[in-house]
Amino acid sequence: MECSWKTILLLVCASLGIQYTAIRSLTASLTSHCPATETGRHCHSQLRGFSHCSGMSHLRREAGNNDLTPDRKHILVFATTRSGSSFLGQLFNQHPAIFYLFEPLYHVQQVFANSSVRVRNVVDRRALLGAHRDLLSNLYNCNLNFLENYLKPAPRDHQTTAFFRRGASNALCEPPLCRLSPSLKNPLEHLCAKQCKALNLTLASQVCQTRSHMAIKTVRIPEVKDLRLLSEDPRLNLKIVHLVRDPRGILASRMGTFTDNFRAWKIWNATGRKPRSVDLSQIATTCNDLFNSVGTGFSKPAWLRGKYMLVRYEELAREPARKTAEIYHFIGLDVDSQVKKWILQNTRGTSGALRNYKYTTTRNSTATAESWRLNLSFQIVQTVQHLCNGTLFQLGYQLVHSVEELRNISNSLVESKMFAPFL
Repeated sequence: MECSWKTILLLVCASLGIQYTAIRSLTASLTSHCPATETGRHCHSQLRGFSHCSGMSHLRREAGNNDLTPDRKHILVFATTRSGSSFLGQLFNQHPAIFYLFEPLYHVQQVFANSSVRVRNVVDRRALLGAHRDLLSNLYNCNLNFLENYLKPAPRDHQTTAFFRRGASNALCEPPLCRLSPSLKNPLEHLCAKQCKALNLTLASQVCQTRSHMAIKTVRIPEVKDLRLLSEDPRLNLKIVHLVRDPRGILASRMGTFTDNFRAWKIWNATGRKPRSVDLSQIATTCNDLFNSVGTGFSKPAWLRGKYMLVRYEELAREPARKTAEIYHFIGLDVDSQVKKWILQNTRGTSGALRNYKYTTTRNSTATAESWRLNLSFQIVQTVQHLCNGTLFQLGYQLVHSVEELRNISNSLVESKMFAPFL
């Protein structure tokens, strides 16, 4: 264990930073007057119509969410990479009462990924669970300053230009955090990233407190059982929307998106010859996580009662309006008119360069759901079916036994199966 001392040192430093931030946040919450710092005055001056303490207090009372109360909804979109989670996340992002964050746990992962190779090799994906849970708890409490422990380069005066995929959150692209051109309604992510300057995390925390609910999307927690501590926190009233997708579709999407990591798979798909470098664990691990997580949900443990809903991406893509209504009913909110409008505008396809943007949520959703059947070789499909047979059966995805069955997309491979929320 020659590198263990480095790991311990790194974790100790991170722990001290987290404790310092927690103490600082607690002290700030006990202070009844406006911040006297330049940062505080600057933040309040940017909140149009609420440039003093009484204004902010009134705004928080109007929102009714300054405390973690049962009325406040804390939503977690739980998924794996390339399963349609960005699309589902946008269904919450469009609601004007929801403060939405896209993959904030990315920053925790980057702290370790950017450490020395010897330390990085020791840290596996589960070693970060404590940090992930601490960050989620603070974010649900609208303490975005907690992210300063993980942002690189470190923020100056609580301002950062390193916030991951800021443009994927409407709240971070709207006044007072950013003033885009009035002609830009529902701006695309790349426009927000281009025109919005440094994000003030203190001001963002205050804006978060004006929204009555909060939703966070993540693909960086392995299994549902890893969320038990958050689920059991009575202050959170957490709602977990578990999004799943056919593993064959997940693999096809990853091959098209993460070219470097899936180069061997792409060669196999194009040539029909399996390279020795193909890493089968890239999909086997995903299927194992899916199987275990869904198994946990189906076992209906007490700590998930009223807090867990399983959603198949294919059903969401096929009938987005109906499925969105079901999801919102489970959350306990009404589907806002802006959400309905977004669904109409973003599930009928588009034209031009936007189709080539790999993270876009604008597409013909019905056609996208099973389009992998036209792009993935039958040999690779057979391999995934062998590795993921239990997961496919568990989630109601049919196997194919010939090229003809694979390519005949008029016959869906998604079985008609009801997955009721665990209430």
